[in-house]
Amino acid sequence: MGIQVQEIPINPEIVQDENLLYCKPDTLTPKPFHYCPGCGHSTVHKILMEVVAEMGIQEEIIGVAPVGCSVFAYDYMDVDMQEAAHGRACAVATGIKRMMPDKFVFTYQGDGDLAAIGTAETIHAANRGENILVVFINNAVYGMTSGQMAPTTLPGMVSTTSPFGRDVHTMGYPIKVSELLATLPAVAYVTRQSVHTPGNVRKTKKALQKALEYQKQGLGFCLVEIVSNCPSNWKMTPLESNKFIDDKMIPYYPLGDVKVPEVK
Repeated sequence: MGIQVQEIPINPEIVQDENLLYCKPDTLTPKPFHYCPGCGHSTVHKILMEVVAEMGIQEEIIGVAPVGCSVFAYDYMDVDMQEAAHGRACAVATGIKRMMPDKFVFTYQGDGDLAAIGTAETIHAANRGENILVVFINNAVYGMTSGQMAPTTLPGMVSTTSPFGRDVHTMGYPIKVSELLATLPAVAYVTRQSVHTPGNVRKTKKALQKALEYQKQGLGFCLVEIVSNCPSNWKMTPLESNKFIDDKMIPYYPLGDVKVPEVK
């Protein structure tokens, strides 16, 4: 019999078959992902929920997702979730965390949501040092609404609202959210990772786990920015979009830790 993949909960007491390579965690619903081929959202969903399962906090975590492709997280993440208005996820997460400080709280947001309509909520939650995790998907466009220019769209990058490329003289420069928030003293942890290669997926998973551990320690606001692809709106194949991340996205948005907690 060949290699088998079974949908069973992660449980250290389960004796694994020697041919079993992967156990789908019970923190993910059985519903198949429906994201566009090559989209990074499904990978981020998987590793985030793996971390939740491995930490044993499925009953102790609350997620907040607003409008955009991120809203589909409710279909796949089998944890308590709360809807938020467009851009207001950090504000909603602040209220949840303050009312239930013993819970783990995270937001799951895209770049149009977090860095455009939600700029104020994001910056002020970070400036107050709210003890939450913000998972920020940066694919440089508005994904759900047909690929308009976002605050993170690269210089010269074509979108439906910048058909001749982003002109920084009239449209401004892309906002580097991680570097911006890292300047705020109440922010504990900021990192930028990606999910376009297996090695980067592993690094991103470790970053998510670190952020939740820092929240457990009460260190304050944590941001995990994840450079991702949007093949449909970039008008590329999945492989071409991965190359675009290497050639164009990462040079402008370099990967790695931007700010880490001080060792006391």
